[in-house]
Amino acid sequence: MPSPLSADRSAADRPPQRGTVEALISQTRRLRGDIDAVRRETADEERAGDPELRWQRALCDLAAHHLDGLGEHLDQLRAGLPADVPAQLSPGAPDPARPVAPEPGPGRAGSAEWNLLSDEVTWSDELFELFGRRPEDGAPTLDELPSWLLEEDRGLLSAMVTDCLVDGKAIDGEFRVVRADGAVRTVHMMGEPVLDADGATASMWAVLRDVSELRRSQREVCETRDSLRHERHIAQTERRLAVELQEAVLPPWRGSLRLPHDGPTAPAVGLAEAPGVLDLAAHYLPSANSALIGGDWYDAIQLPDGRTLLSVGGLTGHGVTATSGMAMLLGALRGMAVAGTEPGPLMGLLNRLLDASAQPALGSAVCCRYDPRERTLLWSQAGHPAPLLFRGGRGRALRPPEGVLLGAVADATYAQAEERLEPGDVLVLHTEGLSPRRTTPELDPGTERLLELAPRFAMARSAQDGVRVVLEEFGGEAREDDACVLVARVGC
Repeated sequence: MPSPLSADRSAADRPPQRGTVEALISQTRRLRGDIDAVRRETADEERAGDPELRWQRALCDLAAHHLDGLGEHLDQLRAGLPADVPAQLSPGAPDPARPVAPEPGPGRAGSAEWNLLSDEVTWSDELFELFGRRPEDGAPTLDELPSWLLEEDRGLLSAMVTDCLVDGKAIDGEFRVVRADGAVRTVHMMGEPVLDADGATASMWAVLRDVSELRRSQREVCETRDSLRHERHIAQTERRLAVELQEAVLPPWRGSLRLPHDGPTAPAVGLAEAPGVLDLAAHYLPSANSALIGGDWYDAIQLPDGRTLLSVGGLTGHGVTATSGMAMLLGALRGMAVAGTEPGPLMGLLNRLLDASAQPALGSAVCCRYDPRERTLLWSQAGHPAPLLFRGGRGRALRPPEGVLLGAVADATYAQAEERLEPGDVLVLHTEGLSPRRTTPELDPGTERLLELAPRFAMARSAQDGVRVVLEEFGGEAREDDACVLVARVGC
């Protein structure tokens, strides 16, 4: 590339492709406005600590700095070179015919030429501004220039200058300049030797650009990207732990399970139904956001006296905290039920346990104890949707006994109710996240829609068929939270 200070003056008088430059300037300004619009969209105060949002803002800032630098360079290109060459003036002497350059902004470029034959040095006004040096103090020679750099960068500059002057190599590198006011700026330098008629190096010219803000933005992008990756790695690890904990705690049976039974807990598909025996099936429905593993559970166990414990519930929150709290609560529930504690007092003890937990949370639950000999259901609830009873093609929600959310009141007491079931009855227990839609304030949206499925439950020949009915209705929905459903069918 030719030296700007040795360029043809007639060409400098005519800014090249002025219409094209104006069009580029207009396009750059429009892009800059679009970037500002995107930056405003990322200025979400509620998500100020979100690493992904910080990364997006950093990228917008980097793009803005690129466009600001491009705009500065296009403005300089439009202005063109000064009409007079200051070579006949002493270094640093003011040129009365030369227009005053505008205040340079970050990224603005300045030019320099070092004449090796006359030791004359010529700097543009922008370069003096970049270094924080007054023009009347004169421009530093090539020997003096390294003294303006940080000590660790001086060797790099010396090597680039030597390669340029001795081997004729182009200069393209960055170093840090210590301005006269003590501020440190990062400068990108591009240049090459200027040869005389005999092919010997007569001078060296260069264009220097302040890239401090650009590099700062690039570092911020890298830092926010690394932070985002770290946060995502943590989130993925926590999700994996939450899933593993959930799978370890929820009942391992798949398909249908019949309780009570004489053998070990196992699927009993194909066994003849016995009066009063419960045919059971359950399913966990994840939220639309697969990263949100909550504290919902379903459970069914046979108690030592031949009765059956059914329960569903959930804790507030997501991730390992919620699933570990669920595991603690479900383990306590099973232990107290096996010890013979009835549903009402059992809920009271769970409430105390949650209230005294090191990680306080709120929870809702329904706990049912079923006696197959009498076909009676003794149950209690804590701020949870009541079980739904389907009989003869119609459905209704059982009237709930009194009970507040677990963890809400330290010494809360929980009432219990009893319901007699009949052969062929279908009992459906579910958690609140089953449906995202609420049509009336009185009913849980999942409850209302489940009741509408009464004719389809009447046609179901097993509990697993009942679960399929629920999944056909709710399985394809984008739920905000996870949910569980447990279906129990009374044997005829």
